[in-house]
Amino acid sequence: MVMVFYESNGKSNPVSMENRVEHQMKNQITYDIHLPSDLGTLYKVRLGLQNLENSISQLSLCHFKMQNTSTLDTFSLTINKTLPLSLNGDRWIEFLIQWPLKEALSVVTYHLTVFSRNVLSERNLVQMTACICGIHGDTGDRSLLWPLQKVQRGEENESFLVIVDAIELGELDKIVLLISSKTDCKLSIKKLHVKEAAKDYPIYVFEVNEEFSVDANKPEIQREIPRSFVIRGDKQKNYIDNNLCKEGTQAGDMTEYTVKVYTGDKRGAGTDANVHIILFGNEDKSEVFQLSESLEHQNPFERGKVDTFEIKTKKLGSLHSIEIGHDGKGF
Repeated sequence: MVMVFYESNGKSNPVSMENRVEHQMKNQITYDIHLPSDLGTLYKVRLGLQNLENSISQLSLCHFKMQNTSTLDTFSLTINKTLPLSLNGDRWIEFLIQWPLKEALSVVTYHLTVFSRNVLSERNLVQMTACICGIHGDTGDRSLLWPLQKVQRGEENESFLVIVDAIELGELDKIVLLISSKTDCKLSIKKLHVKEAAKDYPIYVFEVNEEFSVDANKPEIQREIPRSFVIRGDKQKNYIDNNLCKEGTQAGDMTEYTVKVYTGDKRGAGTDANVHIILFGNEDKSEVFQLSESLEHQNPFERGKVDTFEIKTKKLGSLHSIEIGHDGKGF
């Protein structure tokens, strides 16, 4: 059994449960854990099995109690779960640490949808996990193949939903995929969508578009998939889902651009006006894009700040100029 501690300035390495304290009560094990002081305030613990092997017996966990030996702050939680959670499923559980008189994050259910081509037909022989990463930490390795919901299968395409309960991650930035198999096979993964179950938006899109050649005799494949873009509302969703194919333009003919706007660090440099941008290439020019949904800030274009925007448009060729401006409204 190992534990990972998440703190405001980072996370610990996996801590093996070895330093047991003597004079333990029946069915109770006590450990001394020493964490680096520069990690900040502890807010989450992930507890689980080092790995999943056929020889591993189930581990029943009833209660968890932790005390800071310096401040004597105490946290206590009833768990009543057995690891692994399913035969081929999660070997981890995680929970929020709520210290007395301190504000805490919340537990969130995430919906992770996998868009693939032939993963479902191989799922009985394949191990595939994903670690979802955000500004407040990560989920650790979570199984993508057990259990599944909302399974849809076609001749060329398939999709399925995986439900992940985790401590709030904040803005998501990447997913780490781990893939292994008991037999040689090829797995085609197109993209991953992640959103909070209780909300329609934002939807974080991670484009993979890769066929993985999995060799049973080689170590597992690891891929770090950065966030491609974020769908933040009905207007942007309708554009991405419906307008990509208008006027004969197919989704494969689209190009995505990341636009970073650096607002000057002088008095009065920011603006509350509606900012737009047009891209010009040697083949075509883009439509007018309103730069309103910053990936970093709810209120963009503030003094000394950097705002990032994701836009998709038809292929423009080599870019040679832009038009950027605003409507003069507001301060």
